Amino acid sequence: MQDNPRPEKVAVVQEVKGKLEASDAAILTEYRGLTVKDLATLRRSLRDAGGEYKIYKNTLVRFAVREAGLEELEELLLGPTAIAFVSGDAVTVAKALRDFARTNPHLVVKGGLLGGSILSAKDTTALADIPPRDVLLARFAGGLAAPLQKFAGLLQALPRNFAYGLKALIDTMPAEEAPAAAEAPAEAPAAEAPAAEEAPAAEEVAAPEAEAPAPAEEAAAPTESEATESEETEGEG
Repeated sequence: MQDNPRPEKVAVVQEVKGKLEASDAAILTEYRGLTVKDLATLRRSLRDAGGEYKIYKNTLVRFAVREAGLEELEELLLGPTAIAFVSGDAVTVAKALRDFARTNPHLVVKGGLLGGSILSAKDTTALADIPPRDVLLARFAGGLAAPLQKFAGLLQALPRNFAYGLKALIDTMPAEEAPAAAEAPAEAPAAEAPAAEEAPAAEEVAAPEAEAPAPAEEAAAPTESEATESEETEGEG
């Protein structure tokens, strides 16, 4: 830019630089041969798709891309250039440009900018073939929902199938196994056999009660002197 550029030129450069930095994408086109009516129709279709179509002089755009650090875009600034600034889904704007070019071959897509990546003309054409963001999100959500629905069905079927399988297992068991299973708990008391070992303790407790009268018998027995006196008395009689 000149040492003392006019303020209006500086304003345009800053405008282009600001739009390039703020937009989600920018698609550069050549509009040579399009009428004023054609351009108006194109602007409306791009506005509906979330884009803004602006025409600038290449010299001013070159200054803007240099200041924005996007020098790779300079090679696209040949011939009359208009930029479609995208706010939102770049795929929708690319489709609008492609559809318009089908009936208006004078419109030529040169390339563009998507995030921080430079797009060639071929890349921009491929971008138009990608399904819109809403469609991709719907497909992604559907892809997630299908396994979840299948898993929920398996969870619901698990208790039912388990009950059916358990009943089928019981039905296939031989009839002889049922009584054996019923008698199994009766053998459990055998484990209580050690209780019989406690019987001696009861006998030991009872023994002192049987021997208790022994002192009384000893007290009732006559002494030797008493026996002698008794015999003498009987002799005198």
